[in-house]
Amino acid sequence: MTDEQGERIQGDRAGRPSPDALLRQAAKEAQGRLKIFLGAAPGVGKTFEMLQTAQAKRRDGVDIVVGVVETHGRRETEALVAGLEVVPRRAIEHKGHVLTEMDVDAILARRPKIVLVDELAHTNADGGRHPKRYLDVEELLAAGIDVYTTLNIQHVESLNDVVAKITRVRVRETVPDSILDRADDIEVIDIAPDDLIQRLQQGKVYVPRTAERAIRHYFSPGNLTALRELALRRTADRVDEQLLTHMQAHAISGPWAAGERLLVCINEDASGGALVRYARRQAERLRARWGAIHVETSRALRLSEADRDRIADTLRLVERLGGEAVTVPGSDVADTVVDYALTNNVTHIVIAKSTRPRWSELMHGSVAHSLIRRAGDISVHVIAASTGAALPARTVRTEAARQRAFAWWPYVASTGYVAAALGAGHVLHRVLALNNMALVFLTAVLASAVTGGLAPSLYASVISVLAFNYFFLPPLYTFTISDPENIVALLVFAVVSVIASNLTARVRAQAVTARLRAKTTEDLYQFSRKLAGVVTMDDLLWATAYQIAAMLKVHVVLLLPENGSGEGHGKGSVAVRAGYPPEDVIEDADLAAAVWAWENNRPTGKGADTLPGAKWLFLPMRTGRGVVGVVGIDTGGGKGRTGGYLTPDERRLLDALIDQAALAIERVTLAEDVDRSKLAAETERLRSALLTSISHDLRTPLASILGSATSLVGYGPMMDEEDRRDLAATIQEEAERLNRFIANLLDMTRLESGAIRPRTGAVDLSEVVGSALERVSRILAGHRVEVDLAAGLPMVDIDAVLIEQALFNLLDNAGKYAPAGSTITVRGRQDGALVRIEVLDEGGGIPPEDVERIFDKFYRVHAQDRQRAGTGLGLAICRGFVEAMGGTVTAGNRRDRSGAVFTLTLPKAADLSGYEEEAAA
Repeated sequence: MTDEQGERIQGDRAGRPSPDALLRQAAKEAQGRLKIFLGAAPGVGKTFEMLQTAQAKRRDGVDIVVGVVETHGRRETEALVAGLEVVPRRAIEHKGHVLTEMDVDAILARRPKIVLVDELAHTNADGGRHPKRYLDVEELLAAGIDVYTTLNIQHVESLNDVVAKITRVRVRETVPDSILDRADDIEVIDIAPDDLIQRLQQGKVYVPRTAERAIRHYFSPGNLTALRELALRRTADRVDEQLLTHMQAHAISGPWAAGERLLVCINEDASGGALVRYARRQAERLRARWGAIHVETSRALRLSEADRDRIADTLRLVERLGGEAVTVPGSDVADTVVDYALTNNVTHIVIAKSTRPRWSELMHGSVAHSLIRRAGDISVHVIAASTGAALPARTVRTEAARQRAFAWWPYVASTGYVAAALGAGHVLHRVLALNNMALVFLTAVLASAVTGGLAPSLYASVISVLAFNYFFLPPLYTFTISDPENIVALLVFAVVSVIASNLTARVRAQAVTARLRAKTTEDLYQFSRKLAGVVTMDDLLWATAYQIAAMLKVHVVLLLPENGSGEGHGKGSVAVRAGYPPEDVIEDADLAAAVWAWENNRPTGKGADTLPGAKWLFLPMRTGRGVVGVVGIDTGGGKGRTGGYLTPDERRLLDALIDQAALAIERVTLAEDVDRSKLAAETERLRSALLTSISHDLRTPLASILGSATSLVGYGPMMDEEDRRDLAATIQEEAERLNRFIANLLDMTRLESGAIRPRTGAVDLSEVVGSALERVSRILAGHRVEVDLAAGLPMVDIDAVLIEQALFNLLDNAGKYAPAGSTITVRGRQDGALVRIEVLDEGGGIPPEDVERIFDKFYRVHAQDRQRAGTGLGLAICRGFVEAMGGTVTAGNRRDRSGAVFTLTLPKAADLSGYEEEAAA
């Protein structure tokens, strides 16, 4: 049990508010309040609802401002911003673009009562105050400013893997769960899946083409239903926590049956597994959260190792089935369980019927009867102890903890304590009565128990009794006692000293055990934090191997499926993926034992039922999905060990470490599965696009060339000169088109292989533009071309060949999508240390959802029948060439009229004026 749970129970028993709850409440009062408008998916109306709430607050006279709100061009959303004060955003230069982000400093200087911050999971541009927007929000809250914000459930960190598994899309922008836990209010903006899909189809969320793709992939009814349930359940969990905090802060005795919560009581009985499974079924029927409690009394020190193993296995079963397992120290089981249940708002308690004889229950009492009498409004379920199957017995041999060598120094110390008490007694005997001398010797006994334990304290009791008799009871300096009263006093002193030494030694042993348990708990907590921050499998396996080796003083190897996918649990073979020390290797026979453990989901090797004589012990790593790997340990390799078996405590610790590592491996494996699925889907898309492009862009010009050549061969003599020239021109034009296609494929191959090595130097931009226009003149024969290069443009630091090809691709693209007779303009301007080249056309422009995607390989904007289809490679090659020289290329739409504009941003060459003057001289 944690200190927080102990303070909660103590506060409840005293009828006082929980100190922890009061401290958390006081800390939050010093900060601003956070309200989150939570949605299951984009388009449910989070921003709309937040703005409506803000308008209502403004009408009530509340000082409220807009920090950042994304309307996405929706007129009804923009209308709600009207009337609200908007804090101007801060401009940030990012990769040649000017981006705007929320101005935290301006908001802090303005100090409104409430600020609106849309899209909490947003990643800020480089150069901003914080890398993430939620960090901006935390700073505003710390300054005492209330924040209203919006968030989709797929952006919550702990649900990232779950959402990826449901939607097959991994969300990269996430916020930690602590933000949701920090929220004072969460308002779920809910909408039925059919209604949201209808909004998509009506263009109220995305433009029609994007909406169509979204409905086919992310916004399916099944996905939306699952995300909706996630949002509602996560909010319900937060509301439940808030209810508990309120009850604890106001010393309210539960339960409040606002939601069902079930608690099952665990002890060393063999029916614990059946009890847990019954509780799990009941929790499913009630749709309730559930957990298990084990009360550790003084009797726990007398339990056998088999009983302790059974308790540990039962609590592990609780966690595997999705419950929360806690161990709580207490003197009375019934009182401790009821106190815990009242503190945590438990509505149902499950306990097994006692199997003890009636006379034993009359003498020692019945926990079930005590629970029923003291539970109050809590329902108590008493079930038969024999229900279901017991947990399987341990199949790996352990050995008792090795006894320490005899230590003589505690006995020397006890002798010294008694000698010191004897000296003090001789001094105090002159002013104190004889009976008080016993207290002086009792102090020596207690000191011996505290420092040395039970045996030294009993030794101190014996020599204290003898010293008290010999030096203080008449006749002195003999062991004879003449006064009967002194005999009684001596006997009482002997009994008291033995009892005191036992009690003190027991307290000391409990304190030592508590320290060891606290150290182990701290190590497990640090290990879990380390695993939570690991994102790659290699780092995870290394951290696991090192942690097991460090805590148990053993050599460790970790084996995973050879295919690396984590699929097909228990099938195929495994291979060593990590170990500590790193240079450790295992022999073929040991590897065969590990494979057997993997395939049969059972321990094998040293101390196990199978191959017990092996050097290594191999244990399967299990999760709810099955076996995810195998861990092997060599107890003879670690420092500080004698090469025997693990102790029962060490085996239980190893089980806890393996459970944590298995869950982390499953998490990383699921993430890799999603990434592989995305890669496979992208590869398939590119393959289909390439085949489509090749089938069209190769066959079309080849068909034209073949048809024209056939006509020339078959009918050439019958044709006049003009017809023959037209056919020859067609052959030349289509051959050039085919040559450009092959060149594009080669250029893209060079780009992706890293073979492009720009040879940059000072180049006159007008020469490059002129050369590109000359090459593209045949393609743009049906268009007017205007060149507008500012006078005095500086030289640019580029590779002339690559930039010429990039300009050629942009002009070729403009010729495809601009109508015949329209004007294509090439414009050049200097912008500080940069030179910007713009290619403008008068076509239909670029759909907003395609502005960035048009630079993807094989991506083509939908063209009309009259327009020439492209390969989908020209713009991708253009971006690759420009970025290889340190420049940028962007796409957008013209503001003065319809049409697209492509902007190349290139670095200005170093100042060459000095060199030119020297050359002139």
